[in-house]
Amino acid sequence: MRILVTGASGYVGSRLIPELLTRGHAVVGSYTAERPVDFPWCETVEWRQMDVLDLRAVVDAVSGVDAVAYLIHGLDDDDFRATDREAAENMRDAVDRAGVSRLVYLSGIVPEVDREDLSEHLVSRLEVEETLAGSSAATLTLRAAIVLGSGSTSFEVVRQISERLPLVQVIPTWMKDTMVQPIAVTDAVYLLAQALEQTEVTGHLDIAGPDRLTYPQLLEVYADVAGLTRVQLPVPAVPVDVLGAVAGALTDVPAPTVAALTASLRHDMVANGDRHTVLGDPDRPTLAVRDAIERALAPFDADRDGAAQGGDALAPSAGDPAWSR
Repeated sequence: MRILVTGASGYVGSRLIPELLTRGHAVVGSYTAERPVDFPWCETVEWRQMDVLDLRAVVDAVSGVDAVAYLIHGLDDDDFRATDREAAENMRDAVDRAGVSRLVYLSGIVPEVDREDLSEHLVSRLEVEETLAGSSAATLTLRAAIVLGSGSTSFEVVRQISERLPLVQVIPTWMKDTMVQPIAVTDAVYLLAQALEQTEVTGHLDIAGPDRLTYPQLLEVYADVAGLTRVQLPVPAVPVDVLGAVAGALTDVPAPTVAALTASLRHDMVANGDRHTVLGDPDRPTLAVRDAIERALAPFDADRDGAAQGGDALAPSAGDPAWSR
């Protein structure tokens, strides 16, 4: 297939492209301002400039492709919800005009609560999913919670909070029972590639690793793997917006992004069953949380890892945000 990967130089896109190339697909990568040049596979990809808020540019970018991997989110915008909605509408319309047959969107797990109880971040993800599902393409949304790997926005929040807080970690009591089910980036990339190929699977699927744990437990596992000594101090009555402000001040991730992500911590972010196995080998193991964190924290060895396709072997490349290196 000829596959357009949007956000090709981003965290997931830069890992998905070599996976697709390994599978024998022709890849078109989109970029906004400057064409990427630092990836080892840059010359193997056809590059097309695309402003997702410009419908004509999106139509040109999807021209002649069989499938689109939609990996665009705008959490650092003041009105990210409106921006994401406009971007999704442009992609939907462009896909219809070009006759693209397959569209895969990577989104977030949506808790089983009333829509009005969802954070604005998750409502926006759901709106994008619904908009793209209205296209003429066979559309599938993969919903993930925290993606574990060096450079992942949510992982970098965990990493930087863990490493920059002193000995004591303040934990709001309302977080102590909230569950999350992370997925390793290598597994997310594998399932994205599978989803692009298996065009008969449509709708939405939750994707996740094998471990369900609370957020305090996730911080404990990270601290243990990283060799950090941290004591958790439960504190009652910490509002979500205060937690987001503190987390934003502690990390190098853009503050609006941290605030948007933190607002989603009120509900369990766990997979609904194990349905994502329909996309791949049910006997293929997925990385446990500890293994994924160990992989993310392992030092990069160019001689050992440079030829590896996808996963954290590409973490030090220019595709990761500057704050992850």
